[in-house]
Amino acid sequence: MSTILFAGGGTGGHVYPMIAVADALRVIAPDVHVVFVGTERGMEVRAVPARGYELELVRVLPIRGGGLRGAVAGALRAAGSIPESRKLVARHQPRAVLSIGGYAAGPVSLTARALGVPLALMEPNSVIGLSNRLLAPLVHRAYTAFAGAESHFRRGAVLRAGVPIRDGFAPRPYAREKGVLRVLVLGGSQGARALNAAVPEALGRARTGVRVVHQCGRAEADVVRERYAALGAGPVAEVVPFIDDMPAAIGAADLVIGRSGASAVSEICAIGRPSLLVPYPYAAGDHQRVNAESLVEDGAAVCVANADASPERLAHEIDRLAATEGLLEAMADKARRRGKPDAAAHVARDLLALAGIRTGETHRESNREPPKDGSSLREATL
Repeated sequence: MSTILFAGGGTGGHVYPMIAVADALRVIAPDVHVVFVGTERGMEVRAVPARGYELELVRVLPIRGGGLRGAVAGALRAAGSIPESRKLVARHQPRAVLSIGGYAAGPVSLTARALGVPLALMEPNSVIGLSNRLLAPLVHRAYTAFAGAESHFRRGAVLRAGVPIRDGFAPRPYAREKGVLRVLVLGGSQGARALNAAVPEALGRARTGVRVVHQCGRAEADVVRERYAALGAGPVAEVVPFIDDMPAAIGAADLVIGRSGASAVSEICAIGRPSLLVPYPYAAGDHQRVNAESLVEDGAAVCVANADASPERLAHEIDRLAATEGLLEAMADKARRRGKPDAAAHVARDLLALAGIRTGETHRESNREPPKDGSSLREATL
C-alpha cells in the first residue's frame, strides 16, 4: 500500500483543507494510505482522528509570538526534531509529502526533500506563511488559491487549484425573495465578537427588511439572542452556536456577512453568494484583508475594515446593496465565477501524479513521472 504524508496544521484554516484533500484521495485512490503529521497543540489532534485518519505527533515549539527567547527556543526545537522526523519518514516511506504550513511542516518537509521524496506545498491564503515561505524554493509543486502568494515559487511549480473545501459546496441559483433580505452572519465556529456585537444593531438600524441566521459561537449564544430580542428582531433572527449544514445555510442566503479566512471565502464563492466581509485584523500577515480585497477587485464582495465596522456603517452597506438594482445578483455571479468547488479533487489527482501513484483516473490525466531532482512540473493551466 502506498503512503502519502500530510504535514502541518495548527488552525482550522490549515487542517480542514488537508482533510478535504485526504477525503478526495479516499474516493479517487482508496488504496492510498494517508498519514497526518502534526503537533499536540494544533486542531489536528481532534479533527484528524475524528475523520478516521492516522495522526503522528512531533515535538516542536512556536517560533513566532514569544519574543527573541521564544524564537531561539523554537528554532532549536525545530532543528532537534529533524532526527525524529527522519525516523518518521523512513518508517512510513511515503511516495510524496504534502505540507500546508504550521510548526510540524518544516522538519518533516525538509527531511522528505533530503531523502528525495517529492514535496508538495499548499498555500490557501493570499499572504504566504512563514513555514511555507522557507520551504518555497524546495517544493516540486505549490497549490495556491490567490495570485499574491505565487511570487515565492518557481513559475512552473504553481497550480492555482483553489482552497480545498468539504463536499457539498457547489454552485446554486441565486433568487432573492421580494420584500426581504435573507442574511447569514458567519464568524467561524467560535464566533466573532466584533460581529456579534455590531451586526444585530446594524440590522436593527437598516431600512431593509431582513431575516437573519447568525452563527455566533457557543460562548455568546445567549448574549446575541438577547441583543436581537432587545431590538425587537427576535422573530426574524435565528441565533445558532454552530451550523452543521453550511452549504445549505450559504445557499439560502441573499447576503453573507463574515470574516475572510481562505476557507470561508472559498465556500461562499463555491456556492456563489455576495458577501460583506469584515477581515479579522490580527490575522498573520493581515492575510484576511488581502483575501477580502481580492474578492472586492472581482466585484464579488464589499470589504469593511474591522475598525470601521460600526453598526451605522454596516447598516449603510446593507441598505446600499439591497437597494441597488441587480447589484447583489451581479456579485453572486462574480463570486460563482471564481469559485472552485472541485479544488480538493483537483489537488488530490495532481498529488497522486506527483507521487507516481496511478489509478484509472490519474493514468488518463497524466503519463508523466514524478520529479526526483527539483525540476519544474508543467505550469498548470487548469
